[in-house]
Amino acid sequence: MKNKLDINEADIHQHISSRMKQRGVSKEEIQITLNDGKDAEDCKAGTYGKVMYFQYQKEWEGIFFEEKEVTVYYKIRDEKLILLTVKARYGSQFKKGGIK
Repeated sequence: MKNKLDINEADIHQHISSRMKQRGVSKEEIQITLNDGKDAEDCKAGTYGKVMYFQYQKEWEGIFFEEKEVTVYYKIRDEKLILLTVKARYGSQFKKGGIK
């Protein structure tokens, strides 16, 4: 995607909101991932994905993690972004791309 995206609350339907809470992902992380992330390699036909790596340096569910990997999957219909789901992995040494 060429233009910077500004995600608003209307873009985050209930499924995405539930996954964000469950997986510890913020709206800002989704926006950064979509705008600055690398292409995800595991997308199904007609679906797009972006991956971004973040410095985390805190606990998630009682375990300390250095980094967080956020993946956002989406479609484009009639030039409109449709968010499908978001995933997060916590760990260290992902270093597959830039880290924010």
